[in-house]
Amino acid sequence: MLKHPLIGLTDEEISSILLEMGLRNINELFKDVPLRLFMHGELKYSKPLTEFEVKQIIKDMISKNVTVGEVKLFMGGGVWPHFIPSAVKEVLRRSELLTSYTPYQPEASQGILQALFEYQSLMAELLDIEVVNASMYDWATALGESFRMAKRVTRRDKILYPHYISYERLEVAKAYSEPSSIMLQEYSQDKVNGSVDLEDLKNKMDRDVAAVYIEYPSYLGFIPINIREVGEIAHDYGSLFIIGVDPSMLGIFESPGRLGADIVVGEGQPLGIPMSFGGPLLGIMGCRMDSQLIHQLPGRLIGLTETMRGERAYTMILQAREQHIKREKATSNICTNQALCAVAVAVYLSLLGKNGIIELGKQILSRTRYLIGRLSRIDNLQAPLFKAIHFKEFTYRVRDKKAEYILAELYKKRIMAGINIGRFYSDLPEAILTCVTEIHSKNDLDMYAESLREVVEE
Repeated sequence: MLKHPLIGLTDEEISSILLEMGLRNINELFKDVPLRLFMHGELKYSKPLTEFEVKQIIKDMISKNVTVGEVKLFMGGGVWPHFIPSAVKEVLRRSELLTSYTPYQPEASQGILQALFEYQSLMAELLDIEVVNASMYDWATALGESFRMAKRVTRRDKILYPHYISYERLEVAKAYSEPSSIMLQEYSQDKVNGSVDLEDLKNKMDRDVAAVYIEYPSYLGFIPINIREVGEIAHDYGSLFIIGVDPSMLGIFESPGRLGADIVVGEGQPLGIPMSFGGPLLGIMGCRMDSQLIHQLPGRLIGLTETMRGERAYTMILQAREQHIKREKATSNICTNQALCAVAVAVYLSLLGKNGIIELGKQILSRTRYLIGRLSRIDNLQAPLFKAIHFKEFTYRVRDKKAEYILAELYKKRIMAGINIGRFYSDLPEAILTCVTEIHSKNDLDMYAESLREVVEE
């Protein structure tokens, strides 16, 4: 009788089931339940509610009877709290998709190949770049692979990276680069607005530079204002331009492809993947339509073709890892992939669509600006530390108080407020990196600001 397990029953189907059970109406099915427990009348809401809003209302109802003890999470730094529609999790439970293991007989696995093809297509459109693989472990491994890829393509040995880079991603990139004798060199960024010091970059450019890398937004949340110029300088020296991106921003900000990127890397976790204590994650990696780049792209590419009968079919068109070809010709030795995470991202992007991605970006940006405004009005607190547009994350500092003290006191108030980044940047002593996404309500942001004010004024 059921056409699909995820589609609800029609009135006709309900009547048929009741008739089969010998019941006249749905109330007879629940006659053992006391009438006082039934809801009478209609729900009193002025407009339809989103899934997120309904869950929040239920959570508020439960909190009246049970102490939930929820900690408000404002910590990002590479893994961020986002809302995931229930449909994403439901699709991932299907047995056809539940394994993320390598399809060793790929053409016999049309379902997973189609899902990965859809992921590649959706991500390529979002990044505005022609080719996206499926896929890397996380942003950090994608970055390391992009550095090795740049060396293979250009036959040069030096990579330039920005001062305000994620320290974790940099450490992984160093581990990937050292066996290939790649030299990594830092270039400067302005201490006031975070823009790239173009003169310093030019001074470090030469014919040994394989690629220039920049993060967008930066690890500290600000948007460098001269990204396009960085790419132009790289191209003037015949170097590749690599952009690392948070894809949740791309509904409202310029895409990496339009900014001139040759290679794009990033983290897919904001697009439908839970935080899960820091993993598993999804490494985004793609490149522009250039045969030299494509042939050196690690991971897999899924293509669309036709059978001899003219039917649509999917196939692996690039599988350049050591398990498929000679080890010395392989571009990567990663021995599995993040297929299940890639499917989650594909489902998430399909659900949101173009308008949803735009709305997501707007909500995150407006909430970020609102919290910055609230914190900037607190005495003895500097927020943000950079005079720039910030997306999702920003930094602040409390004068005469240690960052660890601030974070510990806010945690006592059930707020996980951020990360002490002064440990990693000597020029940002006692600085805190905090995170705001679409899950944070105005009440959440006001509570954060007021709690922080109390700690500062103690």
